[in-house]
Amino acid sequence: MQLPEFIRKFPALDIPFPEDVVKCYAIRSDAGLVVFFDFQKDMVLPPHSHLAQWGTVLDGEIEFTIGGETRTLGPGAIYDIPSGVEHGAVIKAGTKAIDVFEEADRYPIKA
Repeated sequence: MQLPEFIRKFPALDIPFPEDVVKCYAIRSDAGLVVFFDFQKDMVLPPHSHLAQWGTVLDGEIEFTIGGETRTLGPGAIYDIPSGVEHGAVIKAGTKAIDVFEEADRYPIKA
């Protein structure tokens, strides 16, 4: 699956991962940040925590560890990460996901 062209026109974010590994397209409001992630290569997301995050897998596979519990998520799966809970993931190439962050400024818009 490919994200629609109009979504791929949303602003990119300055995220701490190379663009050849993951591309992202974002919508920001004062209330939060919605990000469409498109993983080009396998990626390991190290354990970390921040304010609340909610997401869904559109395509591909994510092995998520949230609060010490690991599960493999595929298309249609939803994850809900409460504020402050440590989480990390192993994400397969070709995975697409939508993440919604409580923090409107979780990542800055790429200049």
